[in-house]
Formats: sequence, C-alpha cells, structure tokens
Amino acid sequence: MESLTLNQLHDELAASPNLLIIQDLDGVCMPLVQDPLTRQLPADYVQAAADLHGHFNVLTNGEHEGRRGVNRLVEQALGDRERPGRDGLYLPGLAAGGVQLQDRYGSLSHPGVSEAEMAFLAAVPATMAALLAEQLPPLLPELGEGELQLEIQRAILDTQVSPTINLNSLFARLPDAVERQRQLQTMLAAVMATLMEQAAAAGLAESFFLHVAPNLGRDAEGRERLKPAQPGDAGSTDIQFMLRGAIKEVGLLVLINRHIAARSGEAPFGAEFNVRCAPHDHAALLDLCHRHIPPDQMPHLVGVGDTVTSHPCPQGSGWLRGGSDRGFLTLLQELGESYGQPNRVVLVDSSGGEVDRPSLADGSLAGISDPEDPLRFDACVPGGPEAYVNWFTTLASARKRS
Repeated sequence: MESLTLNQLHDELAASPNLLIIQDLDGVCMPLVQDPLTRQLPADYVQAAADLHGHFNVLTNGEHEGRRGVNRLVEQALGDRERPGRDGLYLPGLAAGGVQLQDRYGSLSHPGVSEAEMAFLAAVPATMAALLAEQLPPLLPELGEGELQLEIQRAILDTQVSPTINLNSLFARLPDAVERQRQLQTMLAAVMATLMEQAAAAGLAESFFLHVAPNLGRDAEGRERLKPAQPGDAGSTDIQFMLRGAIKEVGLLVLINRHIAARSGEAPFGAEFNVRCAPHDHAALLDLCHRHIPPDQMPHLVGVGDTVTSHPCPQGSGWLRGGSDRGFLTLLQELGESYGQPNRVVLVDSSGGEVDRPSLADGSLAGISDPEDPLRFDACVPGGPEAYVNWFTTLASARKRS
C-alpha cells in the first residue's frame, strides 16, 4: 500500500477548509489497558480537540458518561471537574457505537432509545455478575472466592448503554495459555447469548446485538465472529451488549449530518436522524448520502482507528475481515471515492499497550490487512497513541494559527 507520511498528511489537513476528523479513542489517543479505569488522556490532546472545534468528533464503542466514561478522563487530565463543561472541553461526538450523543459542553442524549430498553440495560451488569459466578469456577479452579469476585468486578464494565464483559485481566493470569484463553472466550460467548435470550423473553428481541472486539467480521446470520486467541494475539477480549443500530458506520453518517447542519443550517437527513432509524448496509448508506448531500457540502473526511483485522479463512481460500473500526473506515473511504475527494484513513498501532494486538512494526500488516483487502490505509502511525497525539496536537496548533 502506498501511503502518506504523517508530515504530508499534516500539510494536507492543515489547509483543508471543510475538514471533519472522525476518531476512535482507545488504542488511538490512549494506550490499551487491562483495566479501563486506569486509562489516561493527555491534557494537551484534550485542548487540541477543543481547538479543532467544528472539525473533530469522536466515534467510540466506549461511553461518554459514568464512572467509566471518557468524560471522567477529560476531567482528570485537566485536574478540574467544572472547567470542561464551562469551557467546552469535553470530546464531542458519538459513544456506545452511535447511540450516545454528546456536545463539547457535555450535554448528553440517547436519540431513538426507549425507556424499556434503558430499563433492561440497567439490570444487565447484575445479571452478568451472576452468570460469571456460575461459569468461571470450573475454568479457573486455582482462584479462591475472594480472587474470583475481584476478577468478576474487573471483568464487568457497568456502562449505561453498552454493558460489557472484558477478559483482559483474566487473560493476564493465563499468559501464553492459549487453550485456556479460548475456553474463556467460549464461556463469554455463552454468557452473552443468555443475555440475548433474556432480552427476547422480555419482548426486546430486536433491540440489542453483541459486539465482539476484536472480531473476524460477520457470519451468514449477521453475528460477529469471535477471534480465537493464539500465541502473541489475545484475539477477542470483550463482548459488548449493545443497542441495535449502534454501528460505527451508521454513526459516521449521523456525524456528517450534524456537521453539515452546523455549517449550512440544514441537516440533509433531517434534524432527528439517528442510528436507530438509519439503514445498516454500506450500499444503502452510500445511496442515502448521494440522494441528500451535494458534493459541495460533503466534508473532507479523515477516519482514525486502530482495530482492524484480517485472517485467512480456516476452510480454504478467502479472508475473514473484521475489527470495530473497519466498517466506518471502509465507508469513509468509499464516500471519498464516490464523491471524488481525498478522504483519508489513518491506522494507529495499538500493540504497545497492555493488550496483545498485531503490530505495524514490520510493515507486513499481518493479522490486520491482506493483499486483497479493499480497505487501504493512507497513513500509519507505528509509534502508537503517543506518536498520534503528538501529530494531532501539532495539526490543531497549525489550524489555530491559520
């Protein structure tokens, strides 16, 4: 793949008049960690995001609010709980895959989500804890009751609209024990399937889906495939219980819609457009754009992510492609091609954190891409989040001066 250097990308974006950067968070502007409560955001990154106001939005499967939310990280970075809301320093954009919308002052909403769905979600973490307490002892007989309860607490991310079970801490207890890690992955899939069955019994069969991270794309039924653990690559480390429609590529269109509305005063898809009422497949999303957005209104898009996977099909020819950032990065690239503009896809190396991920270090992109991959990376950041933040803050400073 031919790609731009970060300096070349900087020069292009510094002068772009209608720029819109859409950026993932974990693994991009902060390293991946086993315990999300230990995440940290650099203060200069927070300020740079504010300096890019009108040209920057986040698109994350994490959440804005709550004790695990990114808003707490912003407050910690600045050492002030009041200043972000007062000065507009929270990270604007979509969280929970697209159902949690926030502006830079921390005003939060969940467009298209019902009270019944919110009530069911509120009970999910307790159900997760009960199911893990049943399933984990046979898989981890070496753990005493106290250690087991501690690991259950670490594993459950009790977020508001995307409660998650994360295996990172458990995997850390089993370094290089690939077969046991795979047993934990199988257990996790079974626990989450039980939650889906309970939702169906409550009359919410069409309300939720399971997001596997990282994944190997979707099967014939549309379910995301687990990525089995293997030496040097933990594979799927968590599964999120998410609201249907919370898909990043759909969130991309929500952010484009809001960007154009802010610049022109009119939202091309309507003021109430959200991920719950949008189509889900790329062809329909592309068609929606071409029917409602003229070329002179489409922003110059830059997508930044870290979670993209590709592995050979075990049954023979072909590739299993997935990753939580692949969908929105691919759609962003396709929009550029169909509108005849240089949209850019940026991939950050997140392998240097506490979670095993394929690396960009040798340039092969093994486990990330393949020779037939339609997704192309215009720029890669092998230096990881630290290098990306340095580049990002420099870009924000350049645009602020111009």
